Parts: sequence; structure tokens; C-alpha cells
Amino acid sequence: MKTARTIVLTPEERRTLLSWSRGRSTPARQVLRAKIVLLAADGLMNMDIAQQLGTAKKTVSLWRTRFADERLAGVERDAPRPGRKPAIPQAVVRAILAKTTQETPEGATHWSTRMMAAEVGVSHATVQRVWSANGLKPHLVRTFKVSNDPQFAEKLVDVVGLYLNPPEHAIVLCVDEKSQIQALDRTQKSLPLFPGRCGTMTHDYKRNGTTTLFAALNVAEGLVIGECMPRHRHQEWIKFLKLIDASTDPDVDLHLIADNYSTHKHPKVKRWLARHPRFHLHFIPTSSSWLNLVERWFRDLTERRLRRGVFRSVPELIDAIETHIEHHNNTGRGFVWTAKAEDILAKVRRARNVLDKTPTD
Repeated sequence: MKTARTIVLTPEERRTLLSWSRGRSTPARQVLRAKIVLLAADGLMNMDIAQQLGTAKKTVSLWRTRFADERLAGVERDAPRPGRKPAIPQAVVRAILAKTTQETPEGATHWSTRMMAAEVGVSHATVQRVWSANGLKPHLVRTFKVSNDPQFAEKLVDVVGLYLNPPEHAIVLCVDEKSQIQALDRTQKSLPLFPGRCGTMTHDYKRNGTTTLFAALNVAEGLVIGECMPRHRHQEWIKFLKLIDASTDPDVDLHLIADNYSTHKHPKVKRWLARHPRFHLHFIPTSSSWLNLVERWFRDLTERRLRRGVFRSVPELIDAIETHIEHHNNTGRGFVWTAKAEDILAKVRRARNVLDKTPTD
């Protein structure tokens, strides 16, 4: 006959088990385990302990053995369990992942859960669980563009150098135009925002004309010089350069960071710059608008003032833009650039390597 394990308690273990067996806030399962071990230490057999506590002999044997092997820690926590067996076979999971990442469905550009379910022969809920577990979202796509500018590195180092180590006795300005800003008037009034419902606005609108905003962002101070004009030719660009000239300290140099728009390189613009030697233009690489900090400010202007705005005329639109600039200049702060040129170049090299290895359709 199999003999039960002998239990010998230390004084500290007995005090702890007695505390558990009498504790009113102790979980019932832990109270039962403590009583089993205490009775076993008193020399009772498993059958007698089971009868006295009104439980199964198998339960008594389990916790007696666990205490003998692991002492108090074995009684305090639950026994390990194998867990629920995976309901989705690994072969199905591999098939879903392979088709999602390497194939496209017939007659469509990307998979849906029901299209994949019909292809693999499982439920659409199964496909959703596999996608969620592996971080796949075929219905979403992000846009990107890696610059192909042959002078990318040189231009990047030049612009980032201005952000991280601006020259003394000089102002660094990020300049650009936000063209074709539309004065849109909604066809009906918007419904108010209240708990349980977001704000609303009609999907259709009436066009009341456009304007172009010329803006120069002072990187160090966060101040914006801006003016709205009806067009964005080289004539308007020169007019804006004159505004910058008149709005800044004449004794400091001006380093302007701009994109490669043809207006910025017009022959008349170059002649004007030659007559004003304190202006120094620095062009960002092509397809790298993220390198021009004024684009960040344009985004804030769009989100906070333009996208949900209602404008019945172009003057009303211009007034809203000028009010936003004034508010920003009264409350804004300087922009701090932290990314180093070598880190950006390393990231671009990795992106180009991936693009070179990715087969084209």
C-alpha cells in the first residue's frame, strides 16, 4: 500500500498555516489547503483528513504532496494547469499569414476577413484572431516616400546643422507657401456637441474663393511672419521676402529653409537675393517636406482653425488666418529639433535597402 508523505512543520510554518486556516479574508481554497497540511502534520491519514474536512481523498493527497515538495509557496498559489489547447491549427495559421503577406486576392487589392476565410476554409472570426495576434491590418495603408535627391545627404546635413547648431548673430526661418486655401461655407448649420454625440457638419459645401498663405517660422522663438496673397508666383515670393526683410533686425543674417518649388529659384528671385546678401537660402532635399518645420505649423493651422471652419468669403478666411497667427505669436514657443543627421541617414539607408530587395508588381 502506498504511504502518504510525512509532514513536519517548523514553528514559523505552523503559525502561518494556522493564520490562513482561521483568516476570515483568506480565500476558501487556501483555508482548505492550510487545514489539510495541519492535519497531515498531526499524523492523520489522507482518508481521515478527507472525511473530516468533507473533501476528496485525491485533493488531500495533492496538497499534502505539494507542501512536502514546495512548502508554503506550494500551498499559497494554485497548481499549474496545462491551459486550453489552441483551437486554430498551426497549419491554418501559417496559411493565413502567408497569403496575407505574400499574395493578393483575385479582383481586389487587399484581403478582408471574409475573403480570407473563404480562401482558407475557416470562419472570418478565426481570420480576425490570427491577424490580431500577429499585428496584421490589411485594410490599412500608410503613405511614404524616400527621397531620390542625388544631393540628399549634403542638403540634409546642411539643414539639420542649422537646427542643431544655428549660427551666431543670425535667424533661422523655415519658409513656405500654403496654397489654395479654400473659403468653404457649409450648406447647413452644424449640430452642437453634447454628451453622447460628437460635433457634426455637412459633407457638402459652397466654395467662396481661395487664398495663399506665405509663412516664415522663426525656429528659435516660434514666431510666425505671415501674409495672405491671391497667387503664389515669383512676384508674390519677392514681396514676401521684402516683408521678412522689414520685419526682422537688419543687423542679423537670415537663413531661410525652403523647398525646391520653382518660384523659389526664379531668376528674378536670385537677382533680388544677390542684392540682399544677408539672405541665405538652404533648400531641403526633394520629397522631404518633413524636414521643413513650417509644415508642422501648417498642420496645426489646418487642424485648429481651417478644417472645421466656416468662411463665407475670402476676407473672412484671411481674417481667421491672421487671428490664428496673432494668437500663436502670443502663446507659442520655439521648435526644438532633436534628430541627428547621421541617425536620419542610417534610417534612409535601411529604407532604400528594403526597397531594393522588394520585388515590384
